[in-house]
Amino acid sequence: MSGVYWLLSYIIGNFMTAFFVGKAYGINLQEERSKNLGARNAGSVIGKSAFVWTFFGDSLKGVAVVLLGRLWHLEEWVINVGATCVIFGHLFPVWLKFNGGKGVATFIGVGLALSTGLFFWMILGSALVFGLTRSLTLGMVGGFVLYSMAIVQTGNFQQYVPIFIAMLCMLIKHMPNIKESLEKGK
Repeated sequence: MSGVYWLLSYIIGNFMTAFFVGKAYGINLQEERSKNLGARNAGSVIGKSAFVWTFFGDSLKGVAVVLLGRLWHLEEWVINVGATCVIFGHLFPVWLKFNGGKGVATFIGVGLALSTGLFFWMILGSALVFGLTRSLTLGMVGGFVLYSMAIVQTGNFQQYVPIFIAMLCMLIKHMPNIKESLEKGK
């Protein structure tokens, strides 16, 4: 059952909201600005409504996968692997030659659905670093750090290893943005 759940999670992750929002506006977001199929690029190219629709759709993927795992009464570590699979489906959608988004909205949906209390630390870390740097990217990094520390504090580090792997992949995908944000801060 877990293998089916993981495959389904990856397939759900392949639903690229920005692709369809862009098509609704007659725009191929893979050819615009950052060429990224995420909420930030949709908002930059099309406007606020495209950002909201894309963010909502991508977040919902993460929530859906976690809720599906709980509905099927799967073990928490199996659900965490499924959560990572939905993020990987967003980062690397097979039907778009593995060129997807950067996973932030899907990660937010996953984090909120897994444990709202734990995810509070992600939000707090992001807000604090954003307040200091005015960079959403660096805010995300700060959020990852505080969220990771909160997870370690739970004593359930092992069951969250897949989520740590997802965060690492997201950081790698964001590396150009991180470098750019750090250079602006000099």
